[in-house]
Amino acid sequence: MNPFVKYTLARLGLFAVVAAIILVLPFHIEVLLKLMVALLVSAGLSFALMRGMREEMAEHMAASSRERAQAKAKLRAALAGDEPEPAGSQPAESKPAE
Repeated sequence: MNPFVKYTLARLGLFAVVAAIILVLPFHIEVLLKLMVALLVSAGLSFALMRGMREEMAEHMAASSRERAQAKAKLRAALAGDEPEPAGSQPAESKPAE
């Protein structure tokens, strides 16, 4: 599974668990305020508990970025005519000057 999807689902799951716990507590405050507290608590917990998943996601994103940059550089070289021709190919014949 893609590390980005895995990390996102884990963050949403952690928020859901924390929100469920906070919502059932007998505090006499608005539901929206309870959800905001749950968001803050789950953010702190995810920072502490999901370090490995976050690093895996960052490495995956960095690798994807490097691959895109290499593909972009290769395309630019090909469009500029700087790319060497594949082995075994014949150079294009030029017309004689008149």
